[in-house]
Amino acid sequence: DVTQLMRMFTVRSSEGFVENFGPALIARVSQVAPGVRLCFVQKADKDSTSLRDGTVDLETGVIGKTMGPEVRAQALFRDRFIGVVRMGHPLGDGMVTPARYAAGRHIMVSRRGLDKGPIDEALSSLGLQREVVTIVGGFATALALARASDLIASVPEQHTGNLRTGMHSFPLPVAMPEFTVSMFWHPRQDADPAHRWLRGCVRDVCSASD
Repeated sequence: DVTQLMRMFTVRSSEGFVENFGPALIARVSQVAPGVRLCFVQKADKDSTSLRDGTVDLETGVIGKTMGPEVRAQALFRDRFIGVVRMGHPLGDGMVTPARYAAGRHIMVSRRGLDKGPIDEALSSLGLQREVVTIVGGFATALALARASDLIASVPEQHTGNLRTGMHSFPLPVAMPEFTVSMFWHPRQDADPAHRWLRGCVRDVCSASD
């Protein structure tokens, strides 16, 4: 009976996930199991060691090559990258072409501090290059900067829904593949009723955003 449960679950995710899905997840968990606490930790890499050693109960993200083969995964939602600017930004008016997009000043999101990514490759194939003014470690930070400046943030749509309130979003004018965000856990947690209940809460909260 989860209503009597006294337990802390550690959930690891990339920046933006907690800011966007956290409020609904915390409300749902507190309503059913007031004795359960959620501890959210930042995801610095795609290494699955913390799931294996038990320091993390559940993780969200895109399946990576460094995932352990034994890790269980379940898809939560499909996502795609979009461009986001403050209200009143020039790109909020009219068609955003690849040239207009590239001509702006951009925020790059990279946990490893890289200054080039798939968007740059897509622009390069069109003979275009964008100016990356700053590099940040997460989507929430990128959106906070874009909200207060003329910089352009390129972030996943579903992942950042709440964080983009009051901002102007537009489809990227270059072809970028969609991707699936999943949750991961260690097989030893498979049959644990409390863990299974938590997975259900995460799934419900994420599917409500679709």
